[in-house]
Amino acid sequence: MLSPVVVGVDGSAESLAAAVWAAHEAARRERPLRLVHASNWHPRQGEGESANAAQRHLARRVLRQAEKHVRATCPDVRLYDEQVEGPATAAMLAAGEGADLLVLGSRGLSALTGLLVGSVSLGVVARATRPVVLVGAGEESTDEHLSAHDGAASTRTAHRDVVLGVDVGDSCDDVIEFAFRAAQLRHARLRAVHAWHAPSALGLGPGEVGLVGDPQQADEWLGFLSALLQPWRDKYPDVEVLEQVVEGRATDALVGAASGASLLVVGHRLTERLVGPRTGPVTHEVIHHVGCPVAVVPHT
Repeated sequence: MLSPVVVGVDGSAESLAAAVWAAHEAARRERPLRLVHASNWHPRQGEGESANAAQRHLARRVLRQAEKHVRATCPDVRLYDEQVEGPATAAMLAAGEGADLLVLGSRGLSALTGLLVGSVSLGVVARATRPVVLVGAGEESTDEHLSAHDGAASTRTAHRDVVLGVDVGDSCDDVIEFAFRAAQLRHARLRAVHAWHAPSALGLGPGEVGLVGDPQQADEWLGFLSALLQPWRDKYPDVEVLEQVVEGRATDALVGAASGASLLVVGHRLTERLVGPRTGPVTHEVIHHVGCPVAVVPHT
């Protein structure tokens, strides 16, 4: 059996949006969709079978609600569901181990901090060994597409760009290929973005890029980016690629590029630190501030 697209559902608006997004992605990839509800609950001694049955009933209701949302927009997707025991982060990590892709809802913007919050999603992203996509509560199927000529939302128009964040000095094939494949599946343009900083004169060695003026530096970085992506252009000749280099912070460049995109793809290096798994600073900031779905692709 083909590895499924797995989506975690808990009855929240975020998870329902994630389920619908995952269904469309499963259809694009010709994969089955697996709905997973993780129940972080254990009956206290003496509560008996009735309490256990109530919990199972609640889980079934959550799964049926998610299936109803999926069937309303993607009726032909192959779908099955499963109840698993929590804690939720560990349960979703286990569910995603054999997945083609793991999809989760991400909480909405906090009125106090302006940040996206969601401890389960962040915990899964930090530890997952498979790609994870985070989807916000307001995501609609039409958001992936350009507006119609009259300005109306539509699913019949072309897809918006897939945006790929690229670190030319520390690139990863898994991340790049994921983005090219996502663009190919959507018949969308891929916009590859690299952010660079003009180095201090004190930190430069002989012949380094920073010795030339800013316009020339940008051209040099663009040349590096183009050379890096050329093998992937050859592998995916039907994907239109726009290469973009931006002077400044990587987070600012990606947040700006992802405005109006259908999907943002970033990498996450899997490293064990003394304080435990963490996302890198750019990935962490991006998944807190970008409005479109964000794919985080782990690599070593």
